[in-house]
Amino acid sequence: FIPTSITTTSWESFHFIGHEIRITEAMDCYGAVVWPSALVLCYFLETNAKQYNMVDKNVIEIGAGTGLVSIVASLLGAHVTATDLPELLGNLQYNISRNTKMKSKHLPQVKELSWGVALDTNFPRSSNNFDYILAADVVYAHPFLEELLITFDHLCKETTIILWAMKFRLEKENKFIDRFKELFDLEEISSFPSLNIKLYKAVKKNR
Repeated sequence: FIPTSITTTSWESFHFIGHEIRITEAMDCYGAVVWPSALVLCYFLETNAKQYNMVDKNVIEIGAGTGLVSIVASLLGAHVTATDLPELLGNLQYNISRNTKMKSKHLPQVKELSWGVALDTNFPRSSNNFDYILAADVVYAHPFLEELLITFDHLCKETTIILWAMKFRLEKENKFIDRFKELFDLEEISSFPSLNIKLYKAVKKNR
């Protein structure tokens, strides 16, 4: 027997909201690894559950990757839509299903979302009713930063709150922040200097 493709798969175990969350990672793919920013965002959601109450809220995660943040939001009671590129959806669906089935109040949805692509078709503005947009480590050295900004803007209503954890690596992050501030009011709500990670809250300007 010779496998057609070899993928290094590993398990990671995490503990949030009184649950053990087991995540499958694919080590050969950026989007299928749990990055530190995701852990920071999960920790924040768990420890600030009163101030940022997820119960029965409509929540979308962009660049969900392995699904850890979406799983935590779901276990906190949210209606969650976890999104990412088509090639990541299989692993994302697997992780979300095995960690939320019979545990979550609302079963999460998994949907394809390529930033800036077919937004009006797949996520029409008229039906976008998200209370929160969650994002962890979506800004790094990739060529789709403008499309990411368009996606944030498209999914946001005036009342939508973005909770976004970001690791600073290069000048690109600072440039994106400047572009982001043209459309959104941005507030730093937490900082983890040893990890070079900041946590932001954002809302649309002139809301």
